[in-house]
Amino acid sequence: MDVSWLLYGANGYTGELIAREACARGGRPILAGRNGAAVERLARELSCEWRAFALDDAAALATGLAGVSLVLHCAGPFSATAEPMMRACLRARAHYLDITGEIDVFERAHALDAEAREAGILLLPGAGFDVVPSDCLAAHIKAALPDATHLALAFDSRSAPSRGTAKTMIESLRARCKVREAGRIVSVPLASRVRQIDFGEGAKQAIAIPWGDVSTAYYSTGIANIEVYIPSSPRAIRRLRRLDRWRSILGLAPVQSWLKRRVERSAPGPGADERDRTPVLLWAEGRNAAGRTVVGRLRVANGYTTTMHATLLLVERILRGTTPTGYQTPSQVVGADFVSRLPGASGVSIRGR
Repeated sequence: MDVSWLLYGANGYTGELIAREACARGGRPILAGRNGAAVERLARELSCEWRAFALDDAAALATGLAGVSLVLHCAGPFSATAEPMMRACLRARAHYLDITGEIDVFERAHALDAEAREAGILLLPGAGFDVVPSDCLAAHIKAALPDATHLALAFDSRSAPSRGTAKTMIESLRARCKVREAGRIVSVPLASRVRQIDFGEGAKQAIAIPWGDVSTAYYSTGIANIEVYIPSSPRAIRRLRRLDRWRSILGLAPVQSWLKRRVERSAPGPGADERDRTPVLLWAEGRNAAGRTVVGRLRVANGYTTTMHATLLLVERILRGTTPTGYQTPSQVVGADFVSRLPGASGVSIRGR
């Protein structure tokens, strides 16, 4: 693999998984991050070049990206880190990929589309589990029902989150759920949209969440009404509805800091055994104005394992060939069938009613 690509946040849980797998495949990415000592230790172990720089220093960013043709950005929370890195990539004319699932980051990347095209680079946020499998599944639904007006997506993951994912979840407590209606992203109360979903193992109660596909699936499919769901127990639904009334307090800086400090005392992320035994089930439903529906199902490896493989395959594809420029979603870059080629993934099953 071309050594001119840089992995930022290499010392984080997901970043380290990707770094180790990249080297196991014979690649040698440039490892980077804010914590120079941690990045250096990993780089020396893996025999990689390393760089240390912060994202709030434009001059250091420019130096850090010197000679780099692609950046895979894995240092969250992306609400704070994505835009500085995207703008640095625009200046450096380096392709940008990240592993975010945050709606606002996708929307910001889309707003930079014209600048990215002018710079001749690709902006591809959501290059991991967020949102590769669901984006590819959405594209399959669109192909099966071209006149779909409504799209519902869902996933059932039983894996523990990494510290970074948990911190992003804490940040989301201060905002309401988001869905897309008539082409616009709108806010609705937490746990206000509930439905039964069969992932292939029997129906489960599920609630709408503010997942990245609310943004990305619209650009991939053109479907104007989009919701994303996860399974939830009646007790959890009641708790979320109570939390919705306390959002202003949960959003206070001291409360956020306290919650995040608690996360720091937890394990960095699921171990290899847990990842191996916790695949993810995905479901999608498209519906047209006449009431016809199609349902799609897909099984992939654990979300972190899927992220590791998806990001590296995308990096390899982009570095070795012609790639579109501007803002793109995963299925726009590599097609809807890409997900079926990921290790641990099943084929996509589509059924119409």
